[in-house]
Amino acid sequence: MGRYFIDLTPHVALTVARSADREGNLYMGPNTEDSPAVIEATAFKGGIVVAQVNEMVDKLPRVDIAGDRVDFVTVSPHPFYVEPLFTRDPASITETQILAGMMAIKGVYAEYGVRRLNHGIGYNTAAIELLLPTYAEKLGLKGKIATHWALNPHPTLIPAIESGWVTQIHSFGSEVGMDEYMRARPDIYFTGRDGSMSSNRMFCQVAGLYATDLFIGSTLQIDLQGNSSTVTQERVAGFGGAPNMGSDARGRRHPSDPWLKAGREADERRGKTVRGRKLVVQLVETFSEKMVPAFVETLDSIALADKLNLELAPIMIYGDDVTHIVTEEGIANLLLCRSPEEREQAIRGVAGFTDVGRARDPNMVSTLRKRKIVQWPEDLGINPLDAHRSMLAARSIKDLMHWSKNLYNPPGKFRNW
Repeated sequence: MGRYFIDLTPHVALTVARSADREGNLYMGPNTEDSPAVIEATAFKGGIVVAQVNEMVDKLPRVDIAGDRVDFVTVSPHPFYVEPLFTRDPASITETQILAGMMAIKGVYAEYGVRRLNHGIGYNTAAIELLLPTYAEKLGLKGKIATHWALNPHPTLIPAIESGWVTQIHSFGSEVGMDEYMRARPDIYFTGRDGSMSSNRMFCQVAGLYATDLFIGSTLQIDLQGNSSTVTQERVAGFGGAPNMGSDARGRRHPSDPWLKAGREADERRGKTVRGRKLVVQLVETFSEKMVPAFVETLDSIALADKLNLELAPIMIYGDDVTHIVTEEGIANLLLCRSPEEREQAIRGVAGFTDVGRARDPNMVSTLRKRKIVQWPEDLGINPLDAHRSMLAARSIKDLMHWSKNLYNPPGKFRNW
C-alpha cells in the first residue's frame, strides 16, 4: 500500500461499493478495506476511478469515499460477492488444536501478559478464541490478556466478547454474516453514526505492526532457522498480512510490559539500552493434512525460487522475527536461545515425530527444557488428556448464533441444520 504512493501509483482504480448517490459519493459499509488507499493514490495523480455499486440512492448512510474522487459509477445487476474468509466452524476444531491453544494461552499469553494482539486465520487460533471464556477464565486471566485486538470480525470471538473479555477490536475488513452483530456492539467495534462498522486495512496494518504486542498465526512449513512459508511443492498460497503482522517494528518506541520482557529475553546484556521485541508466534501442528510434515530441513519456497530464478524466495515470516513456535508437542522460546545450535535444537524439540523432530539431540533438548527454552505440556502443568472439545465455549456454528442472541447470520455454506 505504501508503494501506491511511491512507484506503483495506479492509472486506473476499480472498486465496489454498496451504494452511491447522484454526486458519486460511495458507501462501502464494513468492507471499505483497501479502497481509500487505492483511490487516494489514483485520484490525486490524475488517474481514473471506476466504482461498481449495488444501487443508486438519494441519501447515503455515510460517505466512505467522496464523490470528487470518483470518475465513473456503474450499477451492477447483481450484488458483489464477498467470500467468508474468516469463519471457522467450531465443529472442525480438533483436540490437538485445543491442546496447542491451551499451551499458547498459559505459556505465552499469560507468561507475557499479552493484552494487545492479532490472530491469523485458522482453526488453531479459533481454538484459542473459544478457550478464553473457559480455560483462560479458570486460570484467572480475564482482564489480564487478550483485551485489545487488531482483528477481522471472527465469529469464534463472539463468546469471548459476550463474556466480557474483549474491550475493543479494530478490523482490516468485515466478515459475511457479522453486520447485525457488529451493529449491536459499538462498544467493541468501530461503527459509524449509521451503525455499521467501518474498516480500513492500511490503518489496521499500522495498528497491527506498531500497536500490538503479539501476532500468532499458522503456516505450512518451518525450517531449522524458524523461517516459515505457505509455499509448498503442491501449492502456492498468498501470505495475506502475515509478513507485516509477523514482523518486529524496529521503529517502535512506546513501551509495554510484554514488549519489554521479550526484548530483555532476546538481549539480556544491553541493560538500559534494551530494545523491546514484538512477540511473533508460529502455531502449527507437526503434521498437516495427509500427514505432511510442517517441519523441514529446507523450505520448498527455496527450491521454487531457484527454479523460477527469483531474486527473493517467498518466505512468509523470517526466522529472526519469530519468537516462539507452538505445536501440540510443546513451546520453543527462541528468544532465549544464545546460539544457532540452541535454536535448531529448540525447534527440533517441538517438532514431534517428523524427520526434523526425530533428529533432535535428546541431551541438548533436556538441557533446553531445564532452561525453559523448550517446554512440553507437563512442564506447563498441562495434562494432554484434559484437551477435550467440551472445553470450547462454542462447539458449532449454531452455538455461535446463540451466543450472539441470533444476531450472527452465518452464510448458507456453514448451515448444516
